[in-house]
Amino acid sequence: MVDSIYVLSYIASMILTARDLFTALSNDVRLRCLVLLQLQGELCVCELIQALDFSQPMISRHLALLRDSGLVKDRRAGQWVYYSINPELEAWVAEVLLLTAQSNSLEKPFSDDIQMLTDMPNRPSCA
Repeated sequence: MVDSIYVLSYIASMILTARDLFTALSNDVRLRCLVLLQLQGELCVCELIQALDFSQPMISRHLALLRDSGLVKDRRAGQWVYYSINPELEAWVAEVLLLTAQSNSLEKPFSDDIQMLTDMPNRPSCA
């Protein structure tokens, strides 16, 4: 009985509400990270630092918030930490992220972020 209570509590904590999503999207750093991840797929923290031109602690703090909210997932590979959009998002959340990225990819600062990432030399492989 106690185990099932913990399981239900865990499941309830993983449900993303509209308020959670729009709170995440309301911050410029998190929004730009999400747009890049949506458009480019899995990215290393170092790639996000280069593209967005923010400090590593700032990027990492916002990625941790996105991970804790369930919007992104992380994967460690040696010294690298890679982030990607969580493929298990509810359909409505995935659709909002997709439309947000597609609708803004040609606008600044998002287009600049994409260009910075494209121009980045020696990008780590996502192997």
